[in-house]
Order: sequence, then C-alpha cells, then structure tokens
Amino acid sequence: MSIDTSRRLYKAATVTGASSNWRIALDGKEIKTPARRDLILKSRGLAEAIAEEWAAQEAKVRPHTMPLMQISSTAIDRVGPERPRIVTETAGYAETDLICYRAEGPADLISRQVATWDPLLDWVRERFDVSLRTASGVMAVVQPESALKTLRRVVEAQDDFHLTALAVLVGATGSLAIGLAVLEKRLSSDEAIAAAQLDELYQAERWGGDPEAEVRRAGQGVDIAQARRFLDLLEAGES
Repeated sequence: MSIDTSRRLYKAATVTGASSNWRIALDGKEIKTPARRDLILKSRGLAEAIAEEWAAQEAKVRPHTMPLMQISSTAIDRVGPERPRIVTETAGYAETDLICYRAEGPADLISRQVATWDPLLDWVRERFDVSLRTASGVMAVVQPESALKTLRRVVEAQDDFHLTALAVLVGATGSLAIGLAVLEKRLSSDEAIAAAQLDELYQAERWGGDPEAEVRRAGQGVDIAQARRFLDLLEAGES
C-alpha cells in the first residue's frame, strides 16, 4: 500500500501475519516501506508498537512522529541493501571513539571522565577482549589494528535490525563503545545520554546553557531512547 503522507485516509491500523512474519495493515491493506519494499517484522511486539504509531496519527500523517516505523524502514530500505557501507561507518567510530579522548583539565572534569568512561573501557576489554587507547588533549589516538578488526566483526554479526539500532546509537553518541553498551544492556538510555553528553553538560554547568546546544542534546537523547525502545520491542518476540 502506498502511503499518502499529506493526510490520513485510513481508519484503522492493525497487525497481520504470523510467527516472524508480522506486518502492518491500514484498513486491511498491508503497507510497504518508503522504497516500496515489504515491511516484514520478526517481532509481534514491534509490529504492534508501529501499528500504534499509525493509529495515533491525526488529520495528517507525520512520519517524523513514527520513530519505530522510521528505524524499521531504514533497516529494510538502506541497511539491508548497503550492509558493507553501514558496517564500515558504524565500526569506524572505534577509531575516534568519544570516550578515548580525555580533557587535560580541569581536575573535576578529568575525574568525571575517569569515573564514567573508564568502566566502559573495562567492559569493552572484558566483553570483547579489546583494549582501546586513550589520550589527553588534541593528540590523535591510533587504535590497535587487532582491536578495530575485532570490533568490526562484532558490528558485522548484527542482523539488519540490530545493526540499524546500533548505527543510530553510535551516530547519536559518537561512540561505538557506548552504542554497544546500550545494545547489550550494559548501559540504560539515561546512562548512555549522560556518558555521551558528559563534556557538554560540564561546560553548561560551568559557563551556562546555550539554547541551541540544549535543543541538540534533547534530540540526541530522543534518538538514544528510541533506539533502546526499538531494541526492547525486537526482543518482545512473537508473543
């Protein structure tokens, strides 16, 4: 079914299909992705949540208010057909991972970074047998090739839907370590937001808030939270 995003022409959004083959129907007609591919979902929980997004639309259909639909469509339309590129871009964040770049001062900021980011580096080492290097100031960090190859394999191992969520998390946080920690439930959404925004929040505390930065951080937080919700719904399975 082709969707007219300028106005709502349907009455009901429902879930159809069966085990690992769930779909969304508007007035009984199954919808497709923006690229006209079949929207097939393995999780009934995710399908029901997407149907709720469609049901919540009012006079006009506003795609930006349907994040679960958008992430699912991205998995099917972009990530599936372009897996090698998405894997490369996502894994590539390990080369310049946010948590590997530390401040030279003040002391309280350094302490916050150590307290928040060092446990993540410890987790990456324990979970994936990978040690990432850190540096202070503007000096570039050259990560071990073996570490980068290992983390790339971790990214490659994700199916299209998990890879899409991971790509959202990594892009929002600037950190593959934080993204993987959310993916594997080492960090909650709120903890990931705090870790990703640590430097900016410190500066805001010290020098005062910037409205544009606050809007950007709010959007970043929404992206992280929606990706986590998407992952939770994927795990809802067929029940």
